[in-house]
Amino acid sequence: MLRLSRLTDYGTVIMAHMAREPGHVYSAAELAGAVGVALPTASKILKTLARKALLHSLRGAHGGYLLARPPREISIAQVIDALEGPFGVTECSVAAGLCPQENACALRRHWQRIDRALRQTLDGLTLEDMTQPVPAGMPERRRAQHDRRHRSDGHG
Repeated sequence: MLRLSRLTDYGTVIMAHMAREPGHVYSAAELAGAVGVALPTASKILKTLARKALLHSLRGAHGGYLLARPPREISIAQVIDALEGPFGVTECSVAAGLCPQENACALRRHWQRIDRALRQTLDGLTLEDMTQPVPAGMPERRRAQHDRRHRSDGHG
């Protein structure tokens, strides 16, 4: 099963929470309480995301964390990359030379194709998208077209 780590899951939840009020400076304790994770876990995630330039870390009495860019400019793929490193469905889809059978593997190009589709989907999904409700009963592809259309015409 293809699965993200718990830290990446929590990191995505934290980032989506922050995207609801992108100009707000959040403390680690505030975020931990808001999303229901332990403070040490939230702190670890926030520090990692700040090191990867997805968050700004502000010091001082009113310090905390702030999104480094508007939510529409931060993709879910960027959040995953920051917390997991480069991802792929198989080793050979991440980088050449990681799998001893890659030269003789008849499925390698198929796995790479699947990886490109997954990457393209996650690159196209932003934190802003994650803050919007998903219209019930709408197939996923039509929903994405609907969301893009409403964002571009000023209705969403």
